[in-house]
Amino acid sequence: MTIREPESVTLSTPRGPMRTLVFRPAGEGRFPGIVLWSEIFQITAPIARTAAFLAGHGFVVAVPEVYHEFLPAGTVLAYDQAGADKGNELKYAKELASYDDDAAAVVAYLKNHDAGNGAVGSVGICLGGHLAFRTAMLADVAATVCFYATDIHQGSLGKDKCDDSLARIPDIKGELMMVWGRQDPHVPGEGRAKIYAALTAAGTTFTWHEFNGAHAFLRDEGHRYDAELAYRCLGMTVDFLRLRLNR
Repeated sequence: MTIREPESVTLSTPRGPMRTLVFRPAGEGRFPGIVLWSEIFQITAPIARTAAFLAGHGFVVAVPEVYHEFLPAGTVLAYDQAGADKGNELKYAKELASYDDDAAAVVAYLKNHDAGNGAVGSVGICLGGHLAFRTAMLADVAATVCFYATDIHQGSLGKDKCDDSLARIPDIKGELMMVWGRQDPHVPGEGRAKIYAALTAAGTTFTWHEFNGAHAFLRDEGHRYDAELAYRCLGMTVDFLRLRLNR
């Protein structure tokens, strides 16, 4: 289906306003809401295209600026060393509670969206994969897709590099879809095994997918992009979210 022009909305958080881009179908109807969490570079062109793709398959997609308390609204970090350095600096400068407050704000917005059906899910990529994982801990989130989520196995998200994501797995009541690249140095095999074991021990409902792909294989920009793998994974994502969120 076709989609509307993205709308910029400002959501209130305890640490200030958070600019969020909203992508939605052009037609009338009620659609599930999706929080799309970006990489450390914020709302880049590949992230916007991913949001448009999801919206075109029948979702209201909200993409927050994760570093809203540090950077001017509309800031996009470049896919270069300087951009990566800044993104990683801010990833560890932001308080863990701030990430969680942001998630609660976007989920509440989507749950009450005029075009929503009341169901909410989350999708995240890289840093966003971890943020989606934590968003899944909210009671209103029924389905979550995490692409090569960083820092979970190390417990190193946020200020002081100390998160409780593994310990809080029992808070996840919806279903997870975890997607990994075996050639991703940021989440090596032992790290993936640690996450898998923790999810299994907690009795979490999840599916687990490992592919021969590099970190950022989903991003349609740069030498690590794998078009065939991205095509397969995005299709899996749409199928999974439709099954769990359409009412």
